[in-house]
Amino acid sequence: MPSFILIGLCEPVSDKHQVAFDEWFVEQHIEDTAKCPQVKKGSVYKLSGPHLNFDTKAAYLSLYEVQAESYEEAERVLNAWQADPDAWEGRQHHVETMERLGDIPMNINGSGWYELIQAYETEDQKNAISTS
Repeated sequence: MPSFILIGLCEPVSDKHQVAFDEWFVEQHIEDTAKCPQVKKGSVYKLSGPHLNFDTKAAYLSLYEVQAESYEEAERVLNAWQADPDAWEGRQHHVETMERLGDIPMNINGSGWYELIQAYETEDQKNAISTS
């Protein structure tokens, strides 16, 4: 089955929204999305610094590893999952947090599905994976 990565490039609306962003996005949304069927792993990374002289596009990068027949199928399943108020036991808390905040406390600077076409692992990584 094909593997995809869904990426999100995002950041708090402003510095004053950092606490709300951390609560809703970092502490809740990543887990909520990672529990979706077909999602194998959800992660969020905070920008530590630029690479070479390239512009950075966002302060945070979210990555969701997904296995699905197509990105369209993955998108359909994810949209249905996120629309279901009873999808999992933590969903209600996630929804209540957003309602309390009044809006999603972030800007999304980009998002997209990427299909895996090639991957390389070192022997150390293979050993770490096989012993986990």
